[in-house]
Amino acid sequence: MKFASRSELLFSVKSFAAAMLSVYLSLRIGLPRPFWAMMTAYIVAQPFAGPTRSKGLYRAGGTILGATAVTILVPHLVNSPELLSLALALWIAGCLYFSLLDRTPRSYMLMLAGYTAGLIGFPAVSNPGGIFDIALARVEEIVLGMTCATVVHSLVLPQPFGPVLLARLDHAVRDARHWIRDALNPAGDARSAADRRKLASDITELRMMSTHLPFDTSRLRWTENAVNALQERLSQFVPVVSGIEDRLAALRDMGATGVSAHWSVLLQDVVTLVETPKQVDIARDGGRLHERIDELAPPVLRGLGWTGMIEVNLAARLHRLVDIAVEIRALRQHIDAGVQGRLPREIRSMPGVPPSALHRDRGMALLSAFAAVVAVLLCCAFWILTGWPAGAAAPMMAAVLCCFFSTQDNPVPFIRGFLDYTIYSIPVSALYLLVLLPAAHNFETLVLVCAPTFLLLGIFVARPSTFGRAFPFLFGVTGTLALMDTDTADMMSFTNGMLSQIAGLVAAAVITSMFRRVGAAWTARRLLKAGWSELARLGGGEKTTLAEFSARMVDRIGLLAPRLALAAKSQSNQQDLQDLQATDALRDLRIGLNMTLLQQVRPQLGRGDTALGPLMSQLSQHFKRLPAIDKDGESHLLGALDNALRAICEGTHDAPQREALAALTGIRRDMFPWAAPYQPTLVLAT
Repeated sequence: MKFASRSELLFSVKSFAAAMLSVYLSLRIGLPRPFWAMMTAYIVAQPFAGPTRSKGLYRAGGTILGATAVTILVPHLVNSPELLSLALALWIAGCLYFSLLDRTPRSYMLMLAGYTAGLIGFPAVSNPGGIFDIALARVEEIVLGMTCATVVHSLVLPQPFGPVLLARLDHAVRDARHWIRDALNPAGDARSAADRRKLASDITELRMMSTHLPFDTSRLRWTENAVNALQERLSQFVPVVSGIEDRLAALRDMGATGVSAHWSVLLQDVVTLVETPKQVDIARDGGRLHERIDELAPPVLRGLGWTGMIEVNLAARLHRLVDIAVEIRALRQHIDAGVQGRLPREIRSMPGVPPSALHRDRGMALLSAFAAVVAVLLCCAFWILTGWPAGAAAPMMAAVLCCFFSTQDNPVPFIRGFLDYTIYSIPVSALYLLVLLPAAHNFETLVLVCAPTFLLLGIFVARPSTFGRAFPFLFGVTGTLALMDTDTADMMSFTNGMLSQIAGLVAAAVITSMFRRVGAAWTARRLLKAGWSELARLGGGEKTTLAEFSARMVDRIGLLAPRLALAAKSQSNQQDLQDLQATDALRDLRIGLNMTLLQQVRPQLGRGDTALGPLMSQLSQHFKRLPAIDKDGESHLLGALDNALRAICEGTHDAPQREALAALTGIRRDMFPWAAPYQPTLVLAT
């Protein structure tokens, strides 16, 4: 076991100080449940000040919402325990469902509102007249614990979150530059698809991390809009560079008519532009590159061949890449200016892609909510039928565990781990509850008694590698100490309470394994199908912005990457795994980018739009059928693509025409790389 680092020791000491401060203040002002405040101080504690503040605020909001719900439900339904159980279970499930649709830290507020109602409501059925006082005490203690944790972690040697986020953002930008350098290399030196998906994962993780930024103690918090805008440019960068990489591969495959010397020089200049030191203004050089790209791109004529169309597509994507590179550089400079207090006013109000635009799996959210309902009702039924006095803890713990791990593909191993370390905590909990705390007759003694255990646990909670084991152990001990608040610190109450908690944990594990247990490969297929469904809706005429589509699809690729890695480790079905790995999510992203661009320019195409309507309908039908393959349908779709290319080439020679031609070329290349090259004129069968 390695020694504690400075940051781990600091986190542990500050967390313990915040917990003891919350207990002290709770005792001084006469609040009835001081150990609730202590537990909250540990639950909201994070290594960095920003996440601690945000989690504390969301916990306070969720507690107030859950307490309000329970003060309405319990008095009206206490005489009908079955209806009350159903109402609380549905409330927990409803809050869980909507929390899973928001994949930012804000979801914690709704999730907490759900199981807080269970934590307050189930034990209060024996004293319904005091439900308001119990709910008020819960709110007071939670707010006090959250406040103490926020104050201590914000004022005592605060660890700002901004520099960590900025370092991760710069790392993602460096990875993007490396990808550009590899993709634009005429020799075709390319990284693996796993590396590409890793960048998508980093972009998604950065988006989740940045939601804590407004709560941070660093000056980077004023640059939130610029940080979000930079992440959006990185999302748009992924399909653009992936497309350039593929088009260059296509040109190389064409042999003598491949990448010319002029294109090679231009590509090297684009790489030089991207890798220019950040102190240099690259906007002027970007404008010159746009002119050179236009000079190299072939004119769009009726007889334009397949090689020329590939070059038109390459030119269009290079234009977009140069724009993105210039914008990323400008945004990064704005972030530096914001840290110095000189952020331009227009950047402060810059619109961005909302978190609701990211991937949301309503089906899995509904399944998680259903599993929570069944687990809670099963525990309630056992409690009601047996008349077990301590049985309220079972549905409480079932609700908490079903919510805690609902974002996992297979929550069962996590619930089992939580159960194991809760059981391991029982001897320590018994020692504190039955021996040490009764002997502590003042606050100073309480601090001395708690310090060894909680300072040690705080170190392990601070380590990502041991958090999953240390936190349930800590949760079990602090939860048991709450028996001191209710004057039930005796062996009988302790034993019954622990047995009831274990029963709830077991119920959560069993029900989850029955209704909610899925594998990484299953989730990966579901992510791919979600992408195909969106492509089908695009073909059907659904409107979306390029920024939102790119963010959502890159988010799906980021979610797909770890699932494929887990599926490879499990080795459950090698054929299934090979099929998943062969499916190119980046290709789907490129197709979606081109379909979105087609939808944007269609109103400006005039007569050139006549062939696009049937094509978009066939694209929609194609993606609706996936993963099933229809050879005749693919043949008709290829013909529709070629007809659309001919119609566009005969249209008005303007910017929308070139954009439409580039998009159609990209779709044809991505969907039918094996097909014979496009022919400018119809070839009649003889």
